[in-house]
Amino acid sequence: MKPSLLLSLVLSVLVVSFISALTIGAADLTFNQVLLSLFGNVDEAGTVAHSIIWQLRMPRSILAFVAGCGLAMAGLILQTITRNPLADPYLFGISSGASFGVVIVMTLTGVGFGFYLSFAAFLGSLLAISLLLLIAGFNRHQQVESMLLAGVALSFLFSSFTSLMLYWSDPQAVSAILFWTLGSFSRAQWDLLWFPCLVVISCLGLMLAKQRQLNAVLLGDEGAVTLGVNVNRLRITMLLLSSILTASIVALCGGIGFVGLMIPHIVRFFIGQGGRLSLIITALVGGVFMLWVDIASRVILDNQELPIGIITAAVGSLFFLTLLYVRKRKSVI
Repeated sequence: MKPSLLLSLVLSVLVVSFISALTIGAADLTFNQVLLSLFGNVDEAGTVAHSIIWQLRMPRSILAFVAGCGLAMAGLILQTITRNPLADPYLFGISSGASFGVVIVMTLTGVGFGFYLSFAAFLGSLLAISLLLLIAGFNRHQQVESMLLAGVALSFLFSSFTSLMLYWSDPQAVSAILFWTLGSFSRAQWDLLWFPCLVVISCLGLMLAKQRQLNAVLLGDEGAVTLGVNVNRLRITMLLLSSILTASIVALCGGIGFVGLMIPHIVRFFIGQGGRLSLIITALVGGVFMLWVDIASRVILDNQELPIGIITAAVGSLFFLTLLYVRKRKSVI
């Protein structure tokens, strides 16, 4: 499929998805109520719908879209620099490190959300990246393989530390922290949205600027060096970029897995990898996916919200089991 055609299709689906996210929920609204709240004058009959849309669902939907974009971009970065289609922030320990930093702050200070959690998440992810480079950064010929193995080990290490902090925490705070670690968009507020939006837009611009160098890395380290690319510096820069993206999202949304692993894989199936449009489409598809995951989290159970991470883990697992089954059948045929 042509990238331009797929981009038009994704943009159309995005509009429908965003309107659906504003319409569907515990209190179902009509399409006319949504349009009236967005573009028209609010009368007395529409004040409740207007409050639901602008105070609850609009910031939540924006956060869901931005989180999906950021996680998809972070996964694409890691899959590109490692040339491994199964790489994602969880596999490299970035998400686990960010979660560890946030849980420490939440446990010791009781801070619920805000800039301090974003900073703590970034420090945790930076610690994970530093340990990753310390373990795998000295052998260029085996760097990618060492990074993958070290990332898995670090992911389990930080997860164990997080569990230990939860064990030591106050019992009343454990349930709230545990719900946060499973992922949720319920903390979305207008005054907190600027930071993840700024991070995602800035990182997207930087990735577009580095697109040619990233394409060169796909040819292999030796081929990229021949083309004049400083592979080690680019890899470190992209790892830091991925950690910033992941940290800004984890701080507000908690742990959400499989998005960075699955979305780049889906987009690559339709249009391949390497073009600027493919990067933009990957981000948009991630945002659309998270909008529908957020809708599902609000409607699957009556009068309660299902954690986001449970849904993404279930969908991601089924996706890759199906992918393995299809590949196995092709290899037999």
